[in-house]
Amino acid sequence: MPREAPYLRVAAALRTRVEAGEWAVGDKLPSRARIAEEYGVGQSVAQRAMERLIIEGILEGRAGSGTYVRRPRERLRMVRCRDREHGAGSSFRADMRKRGRAGTWESRSAARTPAPIHIAQRLAIEPGDLCVVTHYEFLADGLPAQLSESWEPMAITDGTPIVLPEMGPHAGAGVVERMRSIGVAIKTAVEVPRPARASQEQANLLGISVGDLVTQVERTYYDIEGRPVETADIVIPDVRWEIAYEFAVDQPGT
Repeated sequence: MPREAPYLRVAAALRTRVEAGEWAVGDKLPSRARIAEEYGVGQSVAQRAMERLIIEGILEGRAGSGTYVRRPRERLRMVRCRDREHGAGSSFRADMRKRGRAGTWESRSAARTPAPIHIAQRLAIEPGDLCVVTHYEFLADGLPAQLSESWEPMAITDGTPIVLPEMGPHAGAGVVERMRSIGVAIKTAVEVPRPARASQEQANLLGISVGDLVTQVERTYYDIEGRPVETADIVIPDVRWEIAYEFAVDQPGT
C-alpha cells in the first residue's frame, strides 16, 4: 500500500479534531506555523492540509484574519425524474433550478475513441467501435456537484451537427433534445445506482477525500426501438447530495 501523503494525514487529524468539537463553528484555528510544528511537517504541508479542509467545506479562510471552522454544508437532495429526462434541455440544470441553484458544467470531448468492452456491451456495439466520449464536471452555484463520463456511438452521430455534445447549435441541450434534433427519439432511460468510494481523481475534482462514499449511477438511454444510444457513468458525492427518484403516476382515464 502506498503511504498517505503528509498533507492528507494532517488534514485527517484536523478534521477529526473539528468533528470531536475541539474547535466549534466560528473558532479560529492555530496558525499555519503552529500546526506545522505540532505535526512535524513543513508550513507548505500544513497550508495544503488546511486548503483541503476549506475545499471540503469544513474550514473557511478569511483574508488578513486566519482560518476558521465554518458551518457544515447542507446535504441537499438531487432528484432524478422521468419528466425532466424527457423534457427539453439539461435535466441537471432543471433540477438545480428547482433547488434554487445555478446548474452549470465544464466538459471535454474526444471523438473516434474505441469503445472498451464494458461500454460496448452497454451500447450493444462491438468492442473497438468508434465513439465520442465526453467528461463532465457539473457545478451547483459554482461548487462541484457531480461527474459524468458519457459515451455515444459515432455510428449514430457522425456527420451530424451533434457529433460533439457541447459544440454546435444544440450544445447544452441535453442528450434527449440533441438526439431528437437528428431524428432519434429516446423513449427510456435506465439507471443503476451503486455505492462506491472516491478515487484520487474523483476526490480531487469533487473536493472530497479519497475513499469518501459516492454514488455511481450507470445510465443508458434507449430509443423507441430499444437501441442504446448513449451511456454514462455518473459520480455523486454522498456527503453533499442524497439521490431521490421521482415518478409520475398515471391517473385513471388518462
